[in-house]
Parts: sequence; structure tokens; C-alpha cells
Amino acid sequence: MRVFVTGASGFVGSAVIRELIKAGHQVLGFARSDEAAQAVANAGADVHRGSLEDIESVKAGAAAADAVIHCGFVHDFSNFKASCELDRRVIEAIASVLEGSNRPFIITSGTALLSGNGLATEDKQPSFTAEQFPRVATEDAARAAAKKSIKVSIVRLSPSVHGEGDHHGFVPMLVRLAKEKGVSAYVDGGTNRWTGVHRLDAARLYVLALEKAADDVNYHASSEEGVQLKDIAEVIGRHLNLPVVSKTGDEATEHFGWMKHFVTLDNPTSHQITSETLGWDPTGPKLLEDLEAGIYFK
Repeated sequence: MRVFVTGASGFVGSAVIRELIKAGHQVLGFARSDEAAQAVANAGADVHRGSLEDIESVKAGAAAADAVIHCGFVHDFSNFKASCELDRRVIEAIASVLEGSNRPFIITSGTALLSGNGLATEDKQPSFTAEQFPRVATEDAARAAAKKSIKVSIVRLSPSVHGEGDHHGFVPMLVRLAKEKGVSAYVDGGTNRWTGVHRLDAARLYVLALEKAADDVNYHASSEEGVQLKDIAEVIGRHLNLPVVSKTGDEATEHFGWMKHFVTLDNPTSHQITSETLGWDPTGPKLLEDLEAGIYFK
């Protein structure tokens, strides 16, 4: 298949491109800058210039492909709601091109949308509204697209997609915050859990989801059920030789700022249905293994 990939030069998207090409697919990679275009070309993909904000360029890319993998997202967490609403518009635009074609459309979401509701399984839907948790807009748009004779699959990424080259995810943010504040912190008892997945395992999952081309399904890119935030903070503190402390109430709000919402997520996640359905077997390092290996402290 010829696959249009948004976010093609990003941490996840660049790995997806390589896995697609390895599996024998042609790739049209979306790129907004000269640097991104060069990275996409170096990976062996054709380049389609444009940006998520330029909806017509998004639609043109989708129109030129047999399938779409949407990995792109504007990671402006200081204006998170606007980023999520843009994601909704992008999904709607791609769906308008694919409507009635039964072409595969793989959409990226997050297991965090199922947080606070026990073990997150693939058959669960977010318990939040888009007003409560703006990223729900992504899954709202995906479900609407699935009603338009498009083979829609949602890949829910873990809060931590980790590995070499991770500079913008939540873990490097915690590392930078610890350096800035002089302590590695967690909230209250730190027993809330994040799940994680290595970027190469996640990339393989996208390709399996594409080739399965199922109708209106969710897959979980999570290679472990959950890692306590206190354990993450302790590894960061040890590697940076900084105290590890608990922050509560106003202290936690002041220390973490906008990140407090994400740092307090309790998101234990299962990937059992994903593995049984797709034969997905994550083999990469676990989150604490990557932290202990020192790749976040270079």
C-alpha cells in the first residue's frame, strides 16, 4: 500500500515509516519544514509538504494514498485544548477524503483517556468528555469517521513512549524539571501508575493495525501494565544525584505547573486484546530499563 503518514519526522512517526518500508509499503511522509522533509527523504519515503494547520495540504496527502496513519499532533501543552481541537479538524478532513472508500485510517490517541477507571482495556471508552479532557476530541472524531465506510483503528499510546531520541515526551520533561528545581518529585504517595511502550514496539503495532484493516477498533500500545510515578522519580533522582521528594497540594501545583494533571494520572493498562488480535509481542526495553540505561541523562 501507499501510506500517507502525518508526523512523519517525529519520534513515533519516523519509526513507523521505517517499519512500513521494511514491510514492503510505500510511504508518503508529511513534512512542514526543510529539516523534516530531509529526514523523511532520508528514511526512504516520498515527501508531501504541508502542515496540520493547513487543512488543504492534509487532504491532498490523504487523497494521494491507499491508507493514512495519523501520528501528527501539535505538542503545545500550554495550549492543549487548541491542539486537541486542531486534531479533531485534521481527522475530520482526512475522513472527508476517505469517506466511502473502505481505506484504512489509523488514528493516534492515548491510554490516558481511560485513566482513573481501573485497568484500561481496549473495549473501554473514555469516561471523560472533551471539555473535561480535551484529547477526547480525537476519539470523538475517530468514532464519527468510522461511520463513513472507512476502516478506522485507534492506536492508544502510553503516556510514556520511550527510547533513544526521546526529547519531548513526559519523561524528559520530568528530567528537565528535576534539574531546574533541584529535586525529583512525585505527588502524594506516588503510587499512581503510568504505562509505557518502546517506540519501536509502538511502530510495529501501527503496521500490524494497518495490515489488519479492521473496522472501528482500539489497540493499546502498552508493553507493561503500570509503573509507579515514585519509582520513576527515584531513578531520575539517583541518576541526577538529587533528593527525591513528595509534593502535595499547592506545593505540587507550584512544582509541576500544567504537568500536574499528567503526573497524577493513574493509568494501568492492558494490551491483552491487542496482542491476541494482532499477534503483537513487544520486545523492547521497559520504561525503567530505559531510564536505568541512562539514555535520558546524556
